[in-house]
Amino acid sequence: MKKVAFYTLGCKLNYSETSTISRMFEDKGYQKVNFEEEADIYIINTCSVTENADKKCKKIVKEAKKLSPDSYVTIIGCYAQLKPEEISTIPGVDAVLGAAEKFRLIELLDGFVKEKQPKILASEIKEATNFNNAYSIHDRTRTFLKVQDGCNYGCAFCTIPLARGKSRSDSIANILDAAREIAQTDVKEVVLTGVNIGDFGIQDGRRVEKFVDLIQALDEVEGINRFRISSIEPNLLTNEAIEFVAQSKRFVPHFHIPLQSGSNKILRSMGRRYLRELYVDRVTKIKTLMPHCCIGVDVIVGFPGETDEDFLDTYNFLNELDISYLHVFTYSERANTRAAEMEEVVPMKKRNERSKMLRILSEKKRRKFYTENLGNTYTVLFEEDIEDGQMHGFTENYIRVAAKYDPLLVNETKEVTLVQINEKGNVEVSEPELVYEKH
Repeated sequence: MKKVAFYTLGCKLNYSETSTISRMFEDKGYQKVNFEEEADIYIINTCSVTENADKKCKKIVKEAKKLSPDSYVTIIGCYAQLKPEEISTIPGVDAVLGAAEKFRLIELLDGFVKEKQPKILASEIKEATNFNNAYSIHDRTRTFLKVQDGCNYGCAFCTIPLARGKSRSDSIANILDAAREIAQTDVKEVVLTGVNIGDFGIQDGRRVEKFVDLIQALDEVEGINRFRISSIEPNLLTNEAIEFVAQSKRFVPHFHIPLQSGSNKILRSMGRRYLRELYVDRVTKIKTLMPHCCIGVDVIVGFPGETDEDFLDTYNFLNELDISYLHVFTYSERANTRAAEMEEVVPMKKRNERSKMLRILSEKKRRKFYTENLGNTYTVLFEEDIEDGQMHGFTENYIRVAAKYDPLLVNETKEVTLVQINEKGNVEVSEPELVYEKH
C-alpha cells in the first residue's frame, strides 16, 4: 500500500479541494499519512495570492525530499496553473498539474512512476470549465464546502481568473447532497467557500440559480448546527441575503466583505465594481438587522497610485465604520495583471508602514467589538486547540473564546456568557456553563 501525504497553501477553497483529492487516493487503496511522515507520494496544493509563492513551494518540496528522498512529488493549485514551466525546474518536482487536470491526477499520473523529465500537464485556463465539487472532512472542527469556482471579474491586482478560470458553480441539488453527507460525520459547522461565492449559480456559462436560493435551501438541512458564509463581494451581498441570514435558523451573523480601499479613486483604478458608498450601505443594513453581527474586511495597501491622502481616506473610512476586524494585504506585483504595468509605484517601505497602521487599527476594532459583546450569552463551538490548559472556540458571531480545558467539550457546542478579555485578546467565559452533568 503506497503512502501519500498532502500539503496545502492558501485559502479555504484549497483546503476543501486537497481534502477531496485525498479521499480519492484513499478510495483507490492508498494510505494517507501526515506530511511530516515518510511517504511515497507528496501532493502540494499551491496558492498564487500569497507573496513568495515560489519560495514557499521550493521550501516544501525540499522538506518532502528530506523526509523521503525517493518520493514522487506533484504540484497542483493556482501557482501550478500560472507557472508550470518554472515549477518543473524546482529540484525534486516530478509532475505539475494545472486547474483542468488536478482532479484527474491519479488517472493522469498512472502509478506515479518517476521519469527523466518532470511531467507538465497544464492546459490553457480556458479548458478549466468543469466544476469539481469538494469539501474538507476530518481535518478540522469545521468543514469547508466548495459551492463555486473561478471568477469573471477582472480586478487589476488579481491573478485568480488566470489561475482558476471563469465563474462556475455546482447545482443546489448537488450541494444539498454534499451537506447531508457532511451531516452524517458529526461536523457542527460548515463554511461555504469559493472564489466569488456571491456569483453562485452559473452552470455551463449560464446563470441558472441564485446565491440566496442556495442559502435558503441549506438552512433546511438537518444535522448541521451552523453555516458560515466566507468572503462575499459587497455588490453581490443583496438585501435579500442579509435579511435571510438575520432570521435564519443555521446561518450565523458573520460576514467577511472585501473592501480593498476606502478611496473611490483607488477602487476605480483597481477595477472594483462598487464605490465606498455602497459598502457603507451594506454595513448599515447588516448592523440594523443584526447589531451583534461580526463584519470582517479585506484591505489592500500600497496599490499603484495610492497617495498618502488616498491611504488616509481609507484609514479614516475604516475607523468610522462599524466593523469588527481587518485582513490587511500589502500590495505585491503579480505578472500578467494590469496593476503590474501601472506607474506611480508605492515604495515598499511606505506599503509596510501603511500595513502596520491598519493592523493596529484592526486590533482596536476587534477589541471594541469583543468589549461590546461582554455580558452576552452565545453558543461556542470548541476546537481541539489547547494552550496553557485552556481550550478555544468561536461564538456564532466569530468571537474567539478561551475556557478551561475539558476533553468532553472538543467539537461540541455549548452556551456560555462572555465575561472578560484576557491578556492574549481572547474572551474568557463563565465556567459554570461548561460543566457536563455527571451520570
